[in-house]
Amino acid sequence: MLRNGAAGGGPAAGGRAAARPVRVWCDGCYDMVHYGHSNQLRQARAMGDYLIVGVHTDEEIAKHKGPPVFTQEERYKMVQAIKWVDEIAPGAPYVTTLETLDKYNCDFCVHGDDITLTIDGKDTYEEVKATGRYRECKRTQGVSTTDLVGRMLLMTKAHHSNIDEDLDYRKHTDNFGKGPKGHSPWTGVSQFLQTSQKIIQFASGKEPQPGDTIIYVAGAFDLFHIGHVDFLEKVHQLAEKPYIIAGLHFDQEVNRYKGKNYPIMNIHERTLSVLACRYVSEVVIGAPYAVTADLLDHFRVTLVCHGMTEVVPDKDGSDPYEEPKRRGIFQLVDSGSNLTTDLIVQRIIKNRLEFEARNQKKEAKELAVLEAMKRLEEEKH
Repeated sequence: MLRNGAAGGGPAAGGRAAARPVRVWCDGCYDMVHYGHSNQLRQARAMGDYLIVGVHTDEEIAKHKGPPVFTQEERYKMVQAIKWVDEIAPGAPYVTTLETLDKYNCDFCVHGDDITLTIDGKDTYEEVKATGRYRECKRTQGVSTTDLVGRMLLMTKAHHSNIDEDLDYRKHTDNFGKGPKGHSPWTGVSQFLQTSQKIIQFASGKEPQPGDTIIYVAGAFDLFHIGHVDFLEKVHQLAEKPYIIAGLHFDQEVNRYKGKNYPIMNIHERTLSVLACRYVSEVVIGAPYAVTADLLDHFRVTLVCHGMTEVVPDKDGSDPYEEPKRRGIFQLVDSGSNLTTDLIVQRIIKNRLEFEARNQKKEAKELAVLEAMKRLEEEKH
C-alpha cells in the first residue's frame, strides 16, 4: 500500500478529527489508464479520507469485455502510481456488491456518470445503488479509452503521415498544438480544453524543501504508461527526499524526434497525465529540448536523469544533455522495463484489431445460425 501523495482530504477531513475516517471504494478494469481515470479517482478521494481502488483480473475482464491490453500486474502498478490512491485491492469482482464494500470497510463506492454492464446486460452497481451506498462523479470531457485507440489507429493511415509536407496547415499551428480549426495537427483530434483550475486540481502545489534532492527528467511522456511509471519510480529511489521535476516537450518538438503522428496526446493532456503520478512533484509545460544552464540554475537542479532509450540530437546536432554532463550531474537510469510508447501502441492496436475480428466472426456465426433456422422453418411450410 502506498500513501496518497496529494495534500489534504475531502469534506470528511475538516472539523471532525475524532470521527472515523470515511473510506471510499472505486473499481474498474483500468486497462489503458489515462487522465480521465485519474480525475475520477481524484474526485472520489475528495469525497472521503481514504481511497481503496479495486482492479479486476484479466480473467474477469476477458469474460465481460474481451482480453485486456495490459496484464493485471501492470494494471495494479499503474493504479497504485496515481497519487490519490491510498490502497489497491487486486482481483476485485466485476460486479460491485455490499459484501465487497463491507470486506474493505468502505462507506460507499464512487463511479462516473456512465453505466457499466455485465455480459448479461445488468448494471454492475445495481446492488449498491439500491442501498444508498453509491456516489457519482463527473466524467472528464474530451478523453476516453475508445477515443485514444481511435487516435492510434489513425497512425496506421498513410494520409496522416504527411504532416511535415503540409506547410499550409503547419503555419497556422502554435506552441500549444492548435490547428486552424481547433484541432491538433499532431494528435489529429479535437483540442482538449485545458483550464487553470484543472491544473490546480492535479498539481500538488508543494515547493522544494531544504534537504530535497531536485531531480530533472524530460521527455514526451506520451500516452503515460507503465514504462514511464517504472522509470519514475527508479528515479524516485535515487534520493532520500526526491523532488522530481518533469519537463514536457511541446507537440512540435515531440513530432520532430518521434515522427509519424506522435504525440498521441497533446501537451495539455500529457501535463495532467504526468501530474497525476505520485512520483512527480512538478511539471514544466513546454520545456526546452536542450537542458540548458538557465533551466538547471532556475530550478536548482542537482541531478538530471534519462532512461535507456535513444537520445535524439537537437536540431543543430548537439547533445541535449551536454550541460548537465559538463556539470557531472547526468545519470542514466535503467528502469528494467523495455516498454516504450511505440510498443504500447502496437500492443493496443493488435488487441483492438483482434477484438474486432472476434466480434465479426461471432456475428457471422450467429447470422449463419439464424439463416439455417430460417431455412428449416421454410422447409416445414
